[in-house]
Amino acid sequence: MSLKTILASFTAASLMVCTLGLSGPASAQPSQKQLDIAAARAQRKATVGANMNLTSNEAAKFWPVYDAYEKSMDSIEDRHVRELKEFAAKYNNFTDADAKKKLDEVIAIQQARLDVQKEFIPQFRAVISQVKVTRFYQIDNKIQALIQCDIAQLVPLAQTPGEAASQ
Repeated sequence: MSLKTILASFTAASLMVCTLGLSGPASAQPSQKQLDIAAARAQRKATVGANMNLTSNEAAKFWPVYDAYEKSMDSIEDRHVRELKEFAAKYNNFTDADAKKKLDEVIAIQQARLDVQKEFIPQFRAVISQVKVTRFYQIDNKIQALIQCDIAQLVPLAQTPGEAASQ
């Protein structure tokens, strides 16, 4: 299976999770949502594994570092989902204070992702070759770019109370 095909299927799974997280009914059971998120995260790991070409020795060292990396990234993604839910609840009635808070949080989330990536570079370099570290970050960045593209298509532009009333 090609990287493009794998990434497309991961994006579809991630998009489903994001959509469920943003617009799911209040009565949805948390256990089902947790299963959906777990499935998307498992697909992400499978995508990475299918494209890293690790030897068994490399894999034994890589996966524990990857799992720690994903745990750190998952907390940031959870934060991002909370930010998106807050925005979805009032995007059509945004005040300047809301807009400032949203932009500050989006930038903070982007910085947190970058901080985690930078933090883990030495750990990945300690267990696999630099070429494979670069490959991992390419895969990770492609997955993140596809997810962000899909989210950007779903999230409406912020509106002031006056703009929302005139539509």
